[in-house]
Formats: sequence, C-alpha cells, structure tokens
Amino acid sequence: MKFLQLLKILFLGPKVTENAEKIKETDKDDSFEAVGKELKETIQHLYGGRSLRIRAVDAGSTNAEEIEFTALNNAYYDIDRFGLTFVASPRHADMLFVSGPVTRNLEKALLTTYEAAPSPCIVVALGDGAIDGGIWKDSYAVVGGVEKVIPVHIRIPGNPPRPIEILRGVLHALNQKNF
Repeated sequence: MKFLQLLKILFLGPKVTENAEKIKETDKDDSFEAVGKELKETIQHLYGGRSLRIRAVDAGSTNAEEIEFTALNNAYYDIDRFGLTFVASPRHADMLFVSGPVTRNLEKALLTTYEAAPSPCIVVALGDGAIDGGIWKDSYAVVGGVEKVIPVHIRIPGNPPRPIEILRGVLHALNQKNF
C-alpha cells in the first residue's frame, strides 16, 4: 500500500523543476548565447567543422576555477553545442586551460603536459592565480604564474572567472591568430 502512495506522490504530486523562463532571467542571459554563437562560427571556420579540444590542467589551484569551467560542460551551459570539448589527453588538445599558481611540485608536470600537446597549442591562464600567482605570489611553495613555466597566449582574470568570461576569453584567444 505504501508503494502505491509513493507512486501517486511521484507521478501526480507537485512539479519540482525550475521554470525555464525564470532561469533565463537570472543567470544565463542572452549575451552567453550570443558569445556562444560567435564562438561556434569561429571554431567552424578555424577547425573545419570539428570541435575545439580543451585540456584542463590544475597547477595548484583552490579548485574554484575548475568548478567554473566544469560548469561549462554541464547541461545548463552545454558548451558542446558551441563546438568546445574537454579531452583527457594533452596529445589531443588544441588549447590548455591552466588554473592556479604553479606550485613547485607541479611545475614539471605542467611543462611535460605542454610539451605533449601538439603545436600550436593555445595556452590560457585561467584565474588570478594562474596569471600572476594570486594571493600565493611570493610564497616559498609557488613558482608563480603560468607564464614563468610555459608561454601564455591569453589571460582570463577573476577569482574565479565566470563561465561567460571564460567563453569570451576563448573567443578572444581564437581571434588573436598569433599563436
């Protein structure tokens, strides 16, 4: 009997999902969609219809940046529809997202990852820590920003940068064409 009551609640009970219009008004605005559309056109032009492949590298961050760029891949932002894909191997990457200040323990790993990526590989310093060391600048355990270890093509400031800022940074990097 309790099973039937549970089914009744599940199927006939109140709706608990968010209203799509309400969500659109709050966080994800039309500028995200506009940047995404422009990014998709740029990627199709530069990469002949295939997606831009991104390898994320954590060089010692607090994971705030990872949470934001991982959010890009969830069902809410869904960057796959714009032609961006995360890959597991640097050998398949067109772009490296590096987050966090480079710690002494991860300096060699970052360099090895960069060397394993095909050339040209666009390097993005994602967040204040990756740009100049952030609040860990001048710490004994930190080498500094990513640029102290490998060349950086684009810097996306923020602690952490929002998903729209990350998309704008990727678009800016692709439009530079000097990598």
